[in-house]
Amino acid sequence: MRHEAIDVIRAEHAALSAVLGTLLALSAPDRATPADFKPLRAMLLYIDEFPERLHHVKETQVLFARLRLRAPRMKVLLDRLDHEHERGEAAVRVLQHALLAYELIGESRRAAFAEALQRYAAFYREHMRIEEREVLPLAEELLGDDDWREIDAAFGANRDPLTGHAPDAEYAELFRLIATITPAPYGLAAA
Repeated sequence: MRHEAIDVIRAEHAALSAVLGTLLALSAPDRATPADFKPLRAMLLYIDEFPERLHHVKETQVLFARLRLRAPRMKVLLDRLDHEHERGEAAVRVLQHALLAYELIGESRRAAFAEALQRYAAFYREHMRIEEREVLPLAEELLGDDDWREIDAAFGANRDPLTGHAPDAEYAELFRLIATITPAPYGLAAA
């Protein structure tokens, strides 16, 4: 049986992975053109608003909570993932500060931002890999219909525009901005 929450989680992971890839490409230390800070700031805001404040909360409070009841042996792994969720918002603040320093202080801060971004992307990609390869298959195996009704409803309410949904009015401008000011081939702006 296919569960909507699994599809939503994977789609949100793919969207975040694409944003991370775009951030890495646009801020590579060997990139010849100077950074355009506005799309970088917009993408970091997206990461803060959607994966950090919406996606992680539902994983921790709904999916992981149900798994803790059905699979006590997963406690150590789920504790680790929850701890990573807790660290996520702080990690985004570090990135936002590093980007601001690069923008306002200049080229001498470019490498520090690029390194912080590379560390964050590697950390996050490993986090998502563990969720998809270890947590989701176990959830599909162990959780019952009542569990899935609650989990599907919680994740079905997510409206991340990067997964094909129309953005809430509050975020419409952010997503229009990301799409239109990010240079091609990542966005619609001229390269």
